[in-house]
Amino acid sequence: MSDSPPRARNSEQALIQLKKFGYAFNKEGVLRKIDPATGEPGEEPYSYNVSDDPAENERHYQNLANQIPEIVYELLEKNGLCRTYIPFDKDPQRSTFVFSQPSKLLQSKKLLVLIHGSGLVNAGQWARSLIINNSLDHGSQLPYVRKAQKLGYDLLITNANDCTRFYNGKKNPIKGVETSVEHMKYVWKNIVLPSNPESVAIVAHSYGGCLTLDLVERFSDFFKESVFAIAFTDAAMGSPQAKNRDYLCEVSCDWVASSSPLDTPVSESKKSIRKVSAGHTKHEWTSHSAIDPVFKFIEEKYEQRTNKK
Repeated sequence: MSDSPPRARNSEQALIQLKKFGYAFNKEGVLRKIDPATGEPGEEPYSYNVSDDPAENERHYQNLANQIPEIVYELLEKNGLCRTYIPFDKDPQRSTFVFSQPSKLLQSKKLLVLIHGSGLVNAGQWARSLIINNSLDHGSQLPYVRKAQKLGYDLLITNANDCTRFYNGKKNPIKGVETSVEHMKYVWKNIVLPSNPESVAIVAHSYGGCLTLDLVERFSDFFKESVFAIAFTDAAMGSPQAKNRDYLCEVSCDWVASSSPLDTPVSESKKSIRKVSAGHTKHEWTSHSAIDPVFKFIEEKYEQRTNKK
């Protein structure tokens, strides 16, 4: 079940609303103040401080930031991904969605799953603040999408924070995917497993690490058979359970915030997942900073897998 005409209009509304705040993304994906003379993005960057009232500054920021998800969704669709609404039996207006390419996953030779962190980010985002203050390429998952497409991967982009819908005058949990854990469990059980992929890689940022370890515990046989690489970026997670520890230590690496040069080992133990530097000291930057070694790691793991066959 994919497609959704009503939501196509939401991205246009988000861009219009963004312009009402006086901003637009330029051709490079950088948020800029609109030049009154041309009506186009100018050179002046986003400014948090719009008044002397701190509360007003924060309201302005949040209202502007609320436009980001629909803008990113549209860009994902322009890059060839389609929405699948979940749970399958729900009205799209009272459900959430994930993105995939092809629109219905089926026996993918290579599948890459992207899992964002907790908080206010949605599908296609690593860090909302970087989208606003730096660029779409810095804070969104679009560079990962483009790189994966060039390498021949099918794609699945999760949306684990989108768990409520407003109707009947209040926010209501989306039954069946009420929490990020339930979202991931539903996606794995109802989309990934039935599609019978040959080989699966995962990139998981921040709390996405916890979500991934939960999936490993629930679907350990599938992971050990089909998931050949897990790249974490500054993951928030505990130690792997003993029954899956050897497997996770074999297929995983965590690029963590560090002042050390990119890819420098930070910690390595037979009893824990290897950690290397993401080449940046800030948590929210790690996915952007580590993209090249992340894909190098995934491709090397895939080569090892194919050589074993």
